Amino acid sequence: MARDMSGTGLVVLIAVLVAATALGLVLRARNGRVRTPSGAGSPDGWALTGSAPEGAEQVLLLQLSSPVCTPCRQTAGVLGELAAGEPGVRHVEIDVADRPDVARALSVMRTPTTIGFDRTGRELLRVSGVPRRAELAAALAPELRGRPA
Repeated sequence: MARDMSGTGLVVLIAVLVAATALGLVLRARNGRVRTPSGAGSPDGWALTGSAPEGAEQVLLLQLSSPVCTPCRQTAGVLGELAAGEPGVRHVEIDVADRPDVARALSVMRTPTTIGFDRTGRELLRVSGVPRRAELAAALAPELRGRPA
């Protein structure tokens, strides 16, 4: 009888390891990738930050971070660099420890998460993890091309 239980235990252990590995691979593949919104409306990102677009600003990159998050610092660097090189982009970082209401309103479950909003506050994209700069810039290009001269 003890032999059957150890065999069952081994099968359960292997199944758990396979499932955990598969989940880890899926999460790693999604990390840093730009995703477009699922269609469900999200709140106006500009309003959540208490600001409005100024001048030629067309895109808000709202970064949700936490104080102990190392990838959040990397994300801030990528987004800050992108915003500094592109006058149509504003980067705002919000600490979810100070503003959990924003994370809740946007259904953000992990940090860093970056959400891009157009000038009207409509969600354009989401990135969980450190964004890939080139992929993010390419995803924003159509919105920025429509910017008034």
